[in-house]
Amino acid sequence: MLKWLGHSAFELNTSNKMLLIDPWISNPNSPAKVKDYYNADYLIVTHDHSDHLGDAVEISRNSGAPIIAVFELANFLNESEKVKTIGMNIGGPLKLTSSLSVFLTQAFHSSTHGAPTGTIVKTDTATIYHAGDTGLFGDMKLIGQVYKPDIMLIPIGGFFTMNPEQAAIAVQMVSPKIAIPMHYDTFEAIKQDPLEFARIAKGLSPGTEVVVLKPGESIELR
Repeated sequence: MLKWLGHSAFELNTSNKMLLIDPWISNPNSPAKVKDYYNADYLIVTHDHSDHLGDAVEISRNSGAPIIAVFELANFLNESEKVKTIGMNIGGPLKLTSSLSVFLTQAFHSSTHGAPTGTIVKTDTATIYHAGDTGLFGDMKLIGQVYKPDIMLIPIGGFFTMNPEQAAIAVQMVSPKIAIPMHYDTFEAIKQDPLEFARIAKGLSPGTEVVVLKPGESIELR
C-alpha cells in the first residue's frame, strides 16, 4: 500500500515493513499526526530542505527507524541530531530485506548537505520512483530504462520544481505504469491543477495511468 500524506510525503507498507519518504507529516494538507508514525521501520529523505526532511528526526528518535539519505546529509543528522542514519549515494542498492531495496538517483535541485536525490524503492510487487524535488533533465529517460518503475511520484508545483507541462514530459521519458502528482498546493507559489497535469501527461504518455490522490488516499501496489 502506498499512501500520499500531502506535499512530498508518502507512506509505503510492503513486506511487513513501513517506509516513509520525505516525511513532512505535519505539512498543512496532511491528514495524519507525526506520532502516528512512531512505529515506522525506515525513513528516506531526498534532501535537507525542511519540507522534505520534515519530521524525520522526531520520528527516528521515537521509532528507532534509521534515516536513509545521501552520505553527507546522513552524517550531518547522525552527528548533530544523534539519530540513527544510513548514508549512501547515487547508485545502490541498499538491501533492507530480501525483497526490499533502495537506490538513490540524480535530481536537479539544491541542498546544503550533499547532493539532492530522488529514490527508487524496489519491492516484491512494484518498483516506486520518488523523484524528489527536481527540475526536468534528460537522464530521467535513463532512470526509466534502468529501473523500469511501475509507479512514479512526480512534483508538479513549478517555481521550485517542474511544472505540470514539464512533469508530463518527465512521465513520457520514464514511462511508468502509474504516475502520481505531488509537491503542489501546499503553498501559494506552487498552486497547480493536477487534472491539467493528468490531461497533458495522458496526451504524451497514453500508456501511463495518472492517479490523482487526495492527502490520505492510497493505492495498492501492483
